[in-house]
Amino acid sequence: MSTRTAAVSRATKETKIALSINLDGKGTAELNTGVPFFEHMLDQIARHGMVDLKIDCDGDTHVDDHHTVEDIGIALGTALKQALGDKAGIVRYGHAYVPLDEALSRVVIDLSGRPSLNYRVNHTAPLIGRFDTQLVREFFQGLTNASAMTLHIDNIAGFNEHHIVETIFKAFGRALRMAISADDRSAGVIPSTKGAL
Repeated sequence: MSTRTAAVSRATKETKIALSINLDGKGTAELNTGVPFFEHMLDQIARHGMVDLKIDCDGDTHVDDHHTVEDIGIALGTALKQALGDKAGIVRYGHAYVPLDEALSRVVIDLSGRPSLNYRVNHTAPLIGRFDTQLVREFFQGLTNASAMTLHIDNIAGFNEHHIVETIFKAFGRALRMAISADDRSAGVIPSTKGAL
């Protein structure tokens, strides 16, 4: 596979984002979003997905964190789609179960070309520090739509909200790592009977 990188810029009246991704990286992240807990979660995607991420965002966090989190999801999904190109030679599907103490989450990905988020998480608290837990879904909705992936997120167990959310992001990183990996048995072949994803 050729170098799988992408850089995107997104500017609105609410956020200005510069984002780059390397799908064949070492799991490093350079993050400047103005939302510390969210950066902790993005770092999980990079580390467990073994992708390099660089994100700079100047957002209207004086209002709240919604626009920043959602728009980074859109930018990340856009970059992921660009970096994957025609998706020839990838596994396409990925899944992971990740525990953290009492919490357990499952994430399943299909890089299908069809956006569909199936989010089954019963959050146990509205906030983690100042971070609004409703924004977890908003992030993944933006990412799903922009990348055109099918994404299932299920929290299976847990009562500590930080643990629950962290298992989701770690599992997403692990599932993504599997889905974007090279399939040695189908090098150069698009993994679909349609011939396109």
